[in-house]
Amino acid sequence: MSVGIRYVLPGDEALFDRISPDVFDHPVERAQLSRYLVTPGHHLIVAIVDGQIVGQIAAAVHYHPDGRPTELYIDEIGVTPAFQRQGIARRLLDAMLALGRELGCREAWVGTEHDNVAARALYEPGSEPPESFLMYELRL
Repeated sequence: MSVGIRYVLPGDEALFDRISPDVFDHPVERAQLSRYLVTPGHHLIVAIVDGQIVGQIAAAVHYHPDGRPTELYIDEIGVTPAFQRQGIARRLLDAMLALGRELGCREAWVGTEHDNVAARALYEPGSEPPESFLMYELRL
C-alpha cells in the first residue's frame, strides 16, 4: 500500500469525490471547501490511497498584531479507521509542521479532549507539557 501525502490547492476539489468514512467530522461541501482553499492562511493536506482520501489535516496561520510569534493553529486531523495506527497521522502532522516552518511560524498549537488517547499519543512526544484551558463556544 502506497500512501501519498498531498497539499491541497484551489482547483483540487475533485480529489474530494472519494473520501473514506470518518476522515472529516461532517460531509465535505464543495462550496465550503472551495472557500477554504482560496482563503489566505488556510492550509489542508490529505493522505491518499488508490485515489481515495484516507486522512487529512487542516490548519490556519495565526498572525498577532502585538508582535507575538506567528503560530500555526492545527484545527483537526482525521484518518479513516481502516488506516489508523499506520503512521498516517504522524506523516500528516509532520508535513503540516514543515509547512508552518516554511511560512515563518515559530510554534504550532492544537487542542484535544482529555480522553482522546490516540491524539494525545500523537501530540505529546514533540510537545511541551500540555496546558489545561477552558474553551467556550459562543453562538453567533
